[in-house]
Amino acid sequence: MDKIFINKLQFYGYHGVYPEETKLGQRFYVDVIIEADLKSASQSDDINDTIDYSLVYGRIRHIMEGEPRKLLEKLAEEIATDLLQNFSLVERITIKIVKPNPPIHGHYDSVAVEITRGR
Repeated sequence: MDKIFINKLQFYGYHGVYPEETKLGQRFYVDVIIEADLKSASQSDDINDTIDYSLVYGRIRHIMEGEPRKLLEKLAEEIATDLLQNFSLVERITIKIVKPNPPIHGHYDSVAVEITRGR
């Protein structure tokens, strides 16, 4: 299966379990791996034969900057479901959401959730 990678999309949202997260908000990063048959697009050189990255970005942005969710798992599931429903070429999709500064005491770079869904 062919793959499209869309890396480190940045959004500001109000997702989290704790009140300060939903009040102050924070930055989130999203990585997407779309698995699809891209042979037709590779031969035609036509945007209509592939998955338009800008449309994918817009759908993810709507979710990430929209209604607050408590869990990264919920956000990832909503993104995967939306993209599978709206892009018929997508066979499998992997969504990774990174939260760089969660309110956890300790030394770390970030926390993340990654899910893979398919037809």
